[in-house]
Amino acid sequence: MKLGSTLVGTALAFAVATPALAHGMQAHEEKPAPSYGTLTPMDQLMKAFGWDFDKAEIKTQKIADGFYVLFGLGGNIAVSVGEDGTLIVDDQSPMLMPKIKAALKEMGSDEVDFVVNTHWHFDHADGNLALGKEGSWIVSQSNSREKMQRDNIVNFGPFAAEQKAYPKHALSDITFDETMQFHINDQKIELLHIGPAHTSGDAAVIFRGVNAVHLGDVFNNAGYPFIDADNGGDLAGMIAFCQAVHDAIDDETKVIPGHGPVTDRAKLARYIEVLTIIQGRVQALIDDGKSLQEIMAAKPTADFDSEFQANDMMLPSFLSRVYASLTRE
Repeated sequence: MKLGSTLVGTALAFAVATPALAHGMQAHEEKPAPSYGTLTPMDQLMKAFGWDFDKAEIKTQKIADGFYVLFGLGGNIAVSVGEDGTLIVDDQSPMLMPKIKAALKEMGSDEVDFVVNTHWHFDHADGNLALGKEGSWIVSQSNSREKMQRDNIVNFGPFAAEQKAYPKHALSDITFDETMQFHINDQKIELLHIGPAHTSGDAAVIFRGVNAVHLGDVFNNAGYPFIDADNGGDLAGMIAFCQAVHDAIDDETKVIPGHGPVTDRAKLARYIEVLTIIQGRVQALIDDGKSLQEIMAAKPTADFDSEFQANDMMLPSFLSRVYASLTRE
């Protein structure tokens, strides 16, 4: 609930202390790259992903006392629950909210006090539509709030979808530019924005008390990442973002990806290594004057495709977004 509690005051104080409140921010300037394939209605896109909200189950993984990860449809949800209240990272979909709340109730949570959005994409932030109405405080990087306020084309390369602007109640109440901190449930929670990566407004959330980090879609543990190049995403920035987080954690840190199973720092290091190699290969082909079609034919990811579970839908999207990122002026 949006009450004048100590928690809310603390969060707002930290937001003010950094040059980063939601209103009056200058958004990261992006040069549009409007070329995309078929524009797919959002409901059809979800069907293409195989999503069925009626049949979906929310699965819970306990990481530590008072700290959990929820898996459903969309981005992974981190949960800190304790005597100070409940803070979650990402919130999937309003269609899943009754099931998400049932899982939270099993942890002893009656309501969500804070929602941190790792970014603005529908599969991570659409739950704002439900939780914002109920009074949860919504937090994001400032560029994400700017994107939430307008209609956006999410361009996957071979196809694209339009994500509609969020109503006021689903927008971020609190934003930050580079860093922000919460002190809740006996732990320090750090929010970091390194720069454009998956989008222009990504946030990593480090839970120091339980030694865990949620990276959102900057780190994908279910295949190659999606680089939203038309909305500020950048491959070099993604690598730099992951490296900065890697350097800020230790070998015992539980690493929560945007999608896929919880893993560790070594897996994050491997992800950085592979993306760096692919970046170099594709850049060399671009420098040699190759077109996107010629780059795809050269198969610059072939030796990693099995490891990253590449398929006929993922690979063209990944390579087209890498190309768009590396050729953007």
